[in-house]
Amino acid sequence: MSIMGLQATVATVNGAPDPSEPAAVSVNGLVVRYGRVCAVDGLSLTARKGEVVAVLGPNGAGKTTTVETLEGYRKPAAGEVRVLGLDPIGDAARLAPRIGVMLQQGGVYPTMGPAQALDLFASYYDNPDDPAALLDLLGLTRVARTGWRRLSGGEQRRLSLALALIGRPEVAFLDEPTSGVDLEGRLTIREVIGTLRDRDVCVLLATHELDEAERIADRVVIVDRGRVVASGTPTSLKEERGVERLEDVFLDVVRGKRG
Repeated sequence: MSIMGLQATVATVNGAPDPSEPAAVSVNGLVVRYGRVCAVDGLSLTARKGEVVAVLGPNGAGKTTTVETLEGYRKPAAGEVRVLGLDPIGDAARLAPRIGVMLQQGGVYPTMGPAQALDLFASYYDNPDDPAALLDLLGLTRVARTGWRRLSGGEQRRLSLALALIGRPEVAFLDEPTSGVDLEGRLTIREVIGTLRDRDVCVLLATHELDEAERIADRVVIVDRGRVVASGTPTSLKEERGVERLEDVFLDVVRGKRG
């Protein structure tokens, strides 16, 4: 079924991930160092199939390092990381076809257009999604043959998302998916993420966009100085602190830990 087919049968209970199912993403006591700098300091989190989990935090909090470790780009100094039950480094060959990665920047030749890029990436998979359908879904058909460097920032982000989805991933790692994207593009990306949830895909996104996280995420993990300082649904986190916005939760926990 193409990603455009929304009638997926999903293993959920009342629209929520089944808590008895093993975690699609599992991080336990993760430590990552850059020389003497401890970027991630004993961090733990989980994410299940059919769940959208947003990892929030200030610059340098360890969000991107955590996601890069899950993708197999960083080696832990300590702790355990598993994606679909596999070690991202030791089982890279088996895991790579089952995940999708949306990078913060780049990943496409400057003169390569969206259609060519998707055709190329589709050739890497045994059962790829339909490139034309993804172009249409993400509003890129009109610029399908426009070179990457001539695309707007929002178009580049939408193409990066399309490239992350071309292999029909079971887990999608999205780094700042709506950064620099206009309102129309944000709405499109939200709809696509909702579709992924409906297809029982686990979505883990790292973002600075608190409003987007509040709209998109089933669960939020707030990270500061390499540690989890708050975790829960956007509603539960707000209710615990008696505030109306996730931004107020974020400021409270981050400033509170530093105060």
